[in-house]
Amino acid sequence: MKTKKVVVGALAAMLSLSVCSLAPAVAAGETVQISVGETYAEAGAEFSVDVSLADIPSSGIQAIDFAVTYDSKVLTITKVEQGALVNKSAETADKSASLSPLFESSINSKEGFVSMIWSTSTDDASYWLKGDGVFCTIKGTVASGAASGAVADLKIVPIDRETYAGSGSPNGDIGCGYEKDGKPVKLATKATNGSVTVGKEVATTQPATEKISRGDVNCDGTVDMGDAVLIMQSLANPNKYGINGSDSKHITAQGQLNGDVDEDVKGLTSNDALKIQKYLLKSIKEL
Repeated sequence: MKTKKVVVGALAAMLSLSVCSLAPAVAAGETVQISVGETYAEAGAEFSVDVSLADIPSSGIQAIDFAVTYDSKVLTITKVEQGALVNKSAETADKSASLSPLFESSINSKEGFVSMIWSTSTDDASYWLKGDGVFCTIKGTVASGAASGAVADLKIVPIDRETYAGSGSPNGDIGCGYEKDGKPVKLATKATNGSVTVGKEVATTQPATEKISRGDVNCDGTVDMGDAVLIMQSLANPNKYGINGSDSKHITAQGQLNGDVDEDVKGLTSNDALKIQKYLLKSIKEL
């Protein structure tokens, strides 16, 4: 597996959790939500699934690493693209970026997992990961012989590496945190797994009507920024804003149909929110 560049000592300690005998401090009451989306794709077709972060504390995230496992008999992952949540200007602020990109991924098709890591050595928190949004997008294809209705789970797990170089001990935690006053601070994480289902999507709750109002994700009769925001919220925090979310204003089956305005990919993705924004900015004439 490709190894990320060595970052500054305390930050490396935060990721490995056991470089030295001093355990990193744990931020109390702060849990970062990591979620993988759910999508449908026909056998032999392409799929795209967003991996999102939510509830990032105001401090931000200076480094994060984890992996997503998948059934390599059903899915082939071809690429991983960094998402809009990643501040691209950090590449300029971090002098070490010239040696290795801040965001890196590694696809292990034999064992069925993809590892991803983002870290920066800059102590300017304005360049760290903040807010809610798409951390990266996993793209690939479904096997041509995959059975209709088969579900390929996408599970978030700790990255497959040693706790630190030469330790001989396997890592058991998702690395997520930052450096403060020269000491590592670890952020707790909660994972929501996703999946790719072979076949066409079938609504199971809140049946949609036959009429589709393109772009009206919150079903209020208009298309505005609130619709783009609801798409991103449902992707970043499905437990709260997904189709069965706990929030009273969570997305509905009708809203999902209305919001699926990007013809290139079946199901809601960040591209649907982007297209709605382009429509509102009048850079495109219709959805």
